[in-house]
Amino acid sequence: MKNIAFVFGTRPEIIKLAPVILELKKYPENYNVLVVNTEQQKELSNQTLAYFGLKADENLDCMRENQSLSGVQARILTSLEKVYSDNHIDATIVQGDTMTVLCGALTSFYHKIPVFHVEAGLRSYDIYEPFPEEVMRQMTSRVAQLHFAPTGVNEEALLKEGISQDKIHVVGNTVIDALFCLSDEVVENSRKFYEDKNIPIDDKLVLITAHRRENHGERINRIIDAISYLAKKYSDHTFVIPVHPNPNVHDKIHTRLGNFKNIHLLTPLDYPYLVYLMKNAKLILTDSGGIQEEAPSFACPTLVMRYETERQEGIEAGVSKLVGADYDKIVGESEKILSLTKDATRLVVKNPYGDGTSSIRIEKIIRNYFL
Repeated sequence: MKNIAFVFGTRPEIIKLAPVILELKKYPENYNVLVVNTEQQKELSNQTLAYFGLKADENLDCMRENQSLSGVQARILTSLEKVYSDNHIDATIVQGDTMTVLCGALTSFYHKIPVFHVEAGLRSYDIYEPFPEEVMRQMTSRVAQLHFAPTGVNEEALLKEGISQDKIHVVGNTVIDALFCLSDEVVENSRKFYEDKNIPIDDKLVLITAHRRENHGERINRIIDAISYLAKKYSDHTFVIPVHPNPNVHDKIHTRLGNFKNIHLLTPLDYPYLVYLMKNAKLILTDSGGIQEEAPSFACPTLVMRYETERQEGIEAGVSKLVGADYDKIVGESEKILSLTKDATRLVVKNPYGDGTSSIRIEKIIRNYFL
């Protein structure tokens, strides 16, 4: 039996790792799973774990308000060191590009423990877009023993960087697996949540998320300006914004957009509630990575409020479009969609990010690794 540590700390990491954890747990004769939550996003991460019926074995409580990047890195590394010193671990699984991912990979490397990287090979090749995630993902690639690449594009990026072909496996993105974990009944039960809040969910719904570090400061002001304009012009549409708790985002959004009758500002949502919005949205405006991957499953056009994206497959497939934090682009591209009926805007395209069986593939590869 192999002791496999899953190290994560944010909601997107949990959404994408939960299907893998659940798959490995199907084989208790092969794996003992250790779930380690750095709590980089404390409330969001624990909320999402509970939805999947999971609970962390180790909660590290690493975040402090307005912590610097170096400060949070030091705290996570120190906390993980104790976990790895106190437990025999045969492999570490991390996902994506967060500070937790980098620290999990580094701690494993220092203990000469193999790292398996889920969602490997995504690249923008601009070290400040997304910041600091682009560099964290690249650094993780240098120590990983297994690279689970979502697409062939990601595989090619890793090969160009000198990663050995036998370490790379194209498996799709586990975020699509997570969508399939949701029963129709669970998703539809979300309807009552919005009814209780008097939020109409119809063919004129716009979902907006904005939180990335590179969009703080003047960029978030331009994004808010654009949302304000759109909410005024399309007053018959409903705009729903789950507001990230980071004060650099939260305070500005509430101050500037809190008085609009057709804008609903919510606290971060349970995963099924967010999926319900994506499923019903006419348009999505986001700077999130995960939503870029999920939205194609619902044929929903998505405007990406970033200047670079490591998820080029969606751009090339026409399921998403880069608009940056550019007021004119956000407004102009949104108007093209909002001026039409919802039916006229639906995308007819296969999701380029996966088919919902990535976790099964990953488990088989891990099993073969230890043979």
